Amino acid sequence: MSSVLVWIIYDIVEDKARARVAKACKQYGLERVQKSAFLGKLKLNRFDELAEKCLDLIDEDNDSVYLFPFCQDDFKKIKVLGQGFDKKLINEEILSKFF
Repeated sequence: MSSVLVWIIYDIVEDKARARVAKACKQYGLERVQKSAFLGKLKLNRFDELAEKCLDLIDEDNDSVYLFPFCQDDFKKIKVLGQGFDKKLINEEILSKFF
């Protein structure tokens, strides 16, 4: 089964729900690159699993979670402007896995 590069970006009102989504992202092997953004590789079935898990953790009336799959070629075309990734959360070694 093939893997996809994935961005998970969220805006979640409640601290507990936000922490649970972050924990789920980490459990799926994603790297935190900003306070509310994760990046990593997932098998396609794991992508769907994580989407379902996040849906169970949030309040759909108030929260948003975006799951963006990318192929490697498209991902390499991404441009990061300004400050980019939070340097307290991610280092060059982690970034080299993706760029």
